Amino acid sequence: MTPGEGIAPDAKDWTWVLDRPCPQCGFDAALVHPTDVGAHIRRDANEWIARLAEPGATNRPAPGVWSRLEYGCHVRDVHRIFDHRVRLMLNEDEPRFPNWDQDETAVAENYGAQDPAVVARELVEAATTVADTYGSVPADAWSRRGLRSNGSEFTIASIARYHMHDIVHHAWDVTPLKI
Repeated sequence: MTPGEGIAPDAKDWTWVLDRPCPQCGFDAALVHPTDVGAHIRRDANEWIARLAEPGATNRPAPGVWSRLEYGCHVRDVHRIFDHRVRLMLNEDEPRFPNWDQDETAVAENYGAQDPAVVARELVEAATTVADTYGSVPADAWSRRGLRSNGSEFTIASIARYHMHDIVHHAWDVTPLKI
């Protein structure tokens, strides 16, 4: 199977998860304090070590569904992107974030052919870096703003919650039994 084959691009604007719970994974941003996000990111990264070491991590569970490896690559890259965006908000006044096409990245980086052990290590490194960044946010900086390329406005606090949904949702995505 070629990279990206059979995977429909995700064109949804997921920012609504900041306003109401996600009906799929159950994440509720209203229950999350942004200063807790770093600790959750660290715990989740450690869980990815096991997920990526499991037999079949490179296999897609169904046509059109990423493998655990592909999701792990994505989560690693999500941590890198969010670290960059939070740093921009800390260092610039109302930065506009460069666009990131996650589907294009999955194909260009050939997610499905990467080594799960390397991805696990890189994911933990990226998670540690972004968790440290969240940990360094001064109390008076959580309201600093930034804009996504589509115009969606974030504060550091809201982007932390949005980031947390992403990792909670992808942990849910790779959970074998969904009710």
